[in-house]
Amino acid sequence: MKKSKIKNSIAIIITVVTCWNLNSQSITTKKFNSSELLTERYIKIYVPPSYEIDSTKLYPVTIVLDAEYLFDVFVGNAILFAAKDKAPEQIIIGINQNRYNERYEDCSYSKENSYPTQEGEAFYRFIRGELIDYVEENYRTSQFKTIVGNTLTANFINYFLIEDFPGFNAFISINPYLAIDMPTMLQHKIPSIKDENIYYYLSNGKYNSEKYRNSISATNELLATTNNGKFKYQYETFDTSTKTASIGQSISGALAFIFEMYSSISKEEFENNIQNLSPADAIAYLENKYVEIEYLFGSNLKIRERDIFAIESIILDKENGDYLKSFGEMINRLYNDSPIGDYYIGRYYETGGKFKQALKYYKNGYMKLPEGDPNADGYYKNIERVLSKRDGTYIEPNKQ
Repeated sequence: MKKSKIKNSIAIIITVVTCWNLNSQSITTKKFNSSELLTERYIKIYVPPSYEIDSTKLYPVTIVLDAEYLFDVFVGNAILFAAKDKAPEQIIIGINQNRYNERYEDCSYSKENSYPTQEGEAFYRFIRGELIDYVEENYRTSQFKTIVGNTLTANFINYFLIEDFPGFNAFISINPYLAIDMPTMLQHKIPSIKDENIYYYLSNGKYNSEKYRNSISATNELLATTNNGKFKYQYETFDTSTKTASIGQSISGALAFIFEMYSSISKEEFENNIQNLSPADAIAYLENKYVEIEYLFGSNLKIRERDIFAIESIILDKENGDYLKSFGEMINRLYNDSPIGDYYIGRYYETGGKFKQALKYYKNGYMKLPEGDPNADGYYKNIERVLSKRDGTYIEPNKQ
């Protein structure tokens, strides 16, 4: 590994550990008495600090299996992604399964048909019924749910997907030890996904034994060829990594993939989805993006300023500025203290030769600038230009 990569990895680890230390007080351990399992289980619960601050906010939920190994890594990454505005804050529930090697019974399946054994079915009902019900009854949760597993538990999470009504919206399958019929089960399920998007992340690497590496690779070939827009899929291999290191790499890759829509508009999103839209459609795309964010993740975000400016070129360059007014009004609704919305509305009226209205909005915007703002002189030139146009004394720069 190159030195720069080592430094980057160390920096990420330090950041995650720092975030973890700062937020460790938000984690509790609970003894959960399960009637399905006929025993007690220990679960870990992470609740973001903001939970107590905003009583109206809803939070996506993530269930982490093999919590002794995966929970801390997932929480650290989730904190980092939320801090960087790349994912919503989440309520994270970890299920301990390794005190007495419970994972082997929890995730056991029949070799004859690849379906869960009696013990596996009980663990399934524990998660889907008891645990999910407990979380939804005791916390403010959005509808979006993720489940995470590694090796044997990564195979188990698929049973929630192949059901008629999947219990989760997103699946993070790290180096799965797949039951022999599981790839075919998944392949048959995907075409029937209709209502909500399903996000599926799968990882692999040379560190896996040949048996499992080939099984995962074959599964990828099946999933990659499925044709259903509702099934969002990503596959990553970490051939220069180790099995332990790949856990953190998989989790960060999965979070980036699953919550891509939550993030600000990237260069790829603009080029693939926006740049060829009309101004009206670009504005609608932006508004719908944030409606979907609130619907899925419970995050009532204002449209980010950088996302507004991401579509600015479309508004300015297409259809002779006919949508400048709509663009400015949208900005004023979101950022009423900013002069930018008034600027675009003023520009709309100026372009149409309606100088009285243009002056009104340019002056409104100018009054919003704080005292001593270095942009004040440049902004005031809009007012001077329109006054000159109104009085018939304005000379176009290229005609001087």
